[in-house]
Amino acid sequence: MNVCLDLMAQWFLFRADEAILGGAVPGGNATECRTPAILQSGIVDVCASIMGRVDPTISHSGFAAAGDSTLRNLRRILVLRGILVSAWLLAIAIARFLLGLDVPFAPLLAVIAAWLLCSLPAWHRLRKGGDCNAHGFLRQILLDMLMLSLLLYYTGGATNPFSLLLLLPLIVAAALLPVGFGWLVAGGTVLCYTALLLFHHPFRLGGGGTGENFSLHVLGMWSGFVFAALLIGAFVVRMGETLRERERVLAQAREQALRDERMVALGALAAGTAHELATPLNTIAMLTRELEEEAGNDRKLRERLRMLQSQVARCKQTLARLSASAGQSRAEAGYGLALDRYLSGLVQQWQDMRPGVIVRCHWEGDVPPPVILAEQTLSQALISILNNAADASPREVDFTAHWDREILDLMVCDRGEGLTPKARVAAGRRPLTTKGGGGGLGLGLYLAHGVIERLGGGVRLRDREGGGVCVHVELPLQRLVVRDDVTG
Repeated sequence: MNVCLDLMAQWFLFRADEAILGGAVPGGNATECRTPAILQSGIVDVCASIMGRVDPTISHSGFAAAGDSTLRNLRRILVLRGILVSAWLLAIAIARFLLGLDVPFAPLLAVIAAWLLCSLPAWHRLRKGGDCNAHGFLRQILLDMLMLSLLLYYTGGATNPFSLLLLLPLIVAAALLPVGFGWLVAGGTVLCYTALLLFHHPFRLGGGGTGENFSLHVLGMWSGFVFAALLIGAFVVRMGETLRERERVLAQAREQALRDERMVALGALAAGTAHELATPLNTIAMLTRELEEEAGNDRKLRERLRMLQSQVARCKQTLARLSASAGQSRAEAGYGLALDRYLSGLVQQWQDMRPGVIVRCHWEGDVPPPVILAEQTLSQALISILNNAADASPREVDFTAHWDREILDLMVCDRGEGLTPKARVAAGRRPLTTKGGGGGLGLGLYLAHGVIERLGGGVRLRDREGGGVCVHVELPLQRLVVRDDVTG
C-alpha cells in the first residue's frame, strides 16, 4: 500500500511536468470530477498567491522602473538643452564684448528665447512625473535640431566652427529612438546642414589678416569639438546606459511573467489532479479499514495498515488545507509565532513526515526573537526544500538559521551527490521532477522559489564542501514580522 501512495505521488509529478512543459496528459480528463468545487478554487487561489497576487507590486515593478528611465532621459535632454543655451549665450557675449565681432544680437536672443519658451511644456511634464514616449522624445530632438540650425544660420551657417553641434540631436536620437525615427532625424540633420551651406547670414571674424582669422577659426573648431565630446560623454553615454538598464528590467519582468504563467498552469493542473485523487484516497481508506478488520491477530499487518491509514489521513488534510485557504488574505492564512518556535515546529512537522532522517538544527539571533506571521505557503516552501535535501541525503540533513532585526538567513545542507549540470541550470527556474543525481531539485524547489520571491527574498544553491548541496534562503523580516519581540 505504501508503494501505491508513492506511485500516486510520482503520477502527480509526471502530470504536472507534462502540463508545464506543454506535453499531453495521457488519459486525463479534468471534467470528470466528483469533489466539491471549492477545492479546485482553493488550489488555484493558493498557486495564484504564490505568483504574487497578494503583492501586486512585483508584477508591475518592471514596468514602473521602465517609466522612470524615460523620465530620467527626458530630464537629461532638458539639462543638455540648458547647457547648450548657456554655451550659446556665453559665446555670443565673448564674440560681442571681448572679441568685438559684429554679432546679430537681437535675432540670436529671439531664437534662444523661443527655444526656452518651447521647453516649458516638457519641464511641466517632468515636474508632474508624466511619461514620455518615442513621439515625445522625437519632438524634443527635432526642436533642438531646428533651434541649433537657426542659431547657426545667423552666425555663418556651415562655416561656423560650432556647426558640428548639429550632430548632437542625431546622436541622442540614435541612443533613444526606434530605427525609423532615427533615420528621420538623420535626414533632417543632413537637410539642415545642406541648407546652412547654401543659405546663411554672412559672419565675419574681424578686421585681422587671413592667417589671424584662420587661426581663430581653428581655435573655434577645437573648442566646438571638445565641447561636443564632453557633452556626448556626460549625457549620451548615460542615456544609453539608462536604456540598457530599462531593457534588463523589462527582461526580468517578462521572465517573472513567464514563471507566473507556469505557476497558474500548475495550479489549474493541481486542481484537476486533486479531484482525481479524492476518490482513490477514499477507496484506499475504506479498503484499509476492511483489511484491518480481516487481519485478526496479525499484529504486524495491523500496524502497517494503521500506518497506511495515517498517511491517507495526511493526504486528506493537505487537500483540506488547500480548500480552506481559498480566497484568504496573507494575514488570514497565518498566525503570529515567535521565530524560534516557528522553526522548531516546522522541523517537528517535517520529522513526522520523514521520521527516518536525522535533522541537525542550530538557531541563533537576536533575543528575544521576533514574532512572525507563520504563513502556510512559507512553511510549505521550507518543507519542500527539506524534502529535497532528504531525498539527496536520506540519513541526515543540516538546518541552520540566523536572524537579526532585518534579515532571516536559512541554510539547508545535505550530503548527497551534488548538483548535476542539468539541475544547476533548471533548479528554481523551471520544474524538473526527475529525481536522479541532482538530488530531486525540481517541482518543490520551483514552487519554493515563487513563494520566497513573493515575500521579497531569494534562494541560492551552491555545492557543499566535502559533497552535497546547500540551499541558502534569505528573507527580509519586515515582510514577516508581526512585532519585534515576544511579550508573555
